[in-house]
Amino acid sequence: MRRGPLTTGEKVQFTDRRSNKITDQLVPGGVTQTSHGIILHDDVIGQLEGSVVVTVSAKRETQINQDHPERDANKPWKGTRAIGGWQFAVMRPRLADYVLSMPRGAQIMYPKDIAQVIQLGDIRSGMNVLESGAGSGAMSINLLDAVSESGRLTTIEMRSEFARVAEANATVYFGGRPAWWDLKTGDFDSVAATLPEHSFDRIMLDMLDPWNRLEQAYRVIAPGGVLVAYVTTTTQLSRMAEALREAGCWTEPDIQETLERDWKAQGLAIRPDHQMIGHTGFLMVSRAMAPGFQALRKRDRATKDTTTDIDSLSAEERAEQLEDLELRDISDRKLRKVLRDLDAQVEAIGD
Repeated sequence: MRRGPLTTGEKVQFTDRRSNKITDQLVPGGVTQTSHGIILHDDVIGQLEGSVVVTVSAKRETQINQDHPERDANKPWKGTRAIGGWQFAVMRPRLADYVLSMPRGAQIMYPKDIAQVIQLGDIRSGMNVLESGAGSGAMSINLLDAVSESGRLTTIEMRSEFARVAEANATVYFGGRPAWWDLKTGDFDSVAATLPEHSFDRIMLDMLDPWNRLEQAYRVIAPGGVLVAYVTTTTQLSRMAEALREAGCWTEPDIQETLERDWKAQGLAIRPDHQMIGHTGFLMVSRAMAPGFQALRKRDRATKDTTTDIDSLSAEERAEQLEDLELRDISDRKLRKVLRDLDAQVEAIGD
């Protein structure tokens, strides 16, 4: 963990009074462009966290985006309006802030889901963890932080370019490439086949078809180890759950999703934010049984059919199934009361 004055090469977060945030890397002679002027990095390097810096006053024409000057072509007043003098507080970004602001090639997991993976997966310092799917490195960085230098993270990423993005993001965050990270490129089954049996305490799967990777996952996970799978659609969710049950060597999966909603509190004006982060994905958590032992399963009722597709039944079979649903009919007394209430409401309309 970094403390003390801010140094060259560090990522910092600038926050103004409206809670607008900008994350940038400090470079000698560098600048961070904002909508209220530029921040000189030389004014920030050597300062302590929590310091306030002020944007430089200058004409807008000196701060036009060189890559897209056409964006201001039809706004001549911007070239004459002086801007600057805007205050920003400087902090080192939290891990959640860094993950959301870092360059990405693949879509990242949101901090709300990452936090649940760490907690529900019981991933702690000193553990040996296997991860499939590095993406842009959001989950990898959090896993590296969780297992710490006393543990070990092995990540398998199929695409070499994604592996490079993840490695670079982790290197910038930790100030150097983490020595306790083994980043491998290739498909999961082929790479996992080279790993020692029962050598991993935890496994995190973030891929399109995790149900096809359960055989190798079980081979390399230790008995009692925790498997966490992240999927985004209900079809993936169903296939993964049924595959875990069919394998017989995984406990009944726990399934959940997390919704996130911010609140605003200013005096007596307290209300939820108008926007929220709804569904992003499902988390499935299961544990590995010891070799030779079958997972315990809840017995389904004989009258409860959860597997037959109603479209595959004949008309007679559908009728029989509806009878077996044991739907409770409304009593005559209840029906008379409902009709009386509705008749009264209809008459009230005419009045």
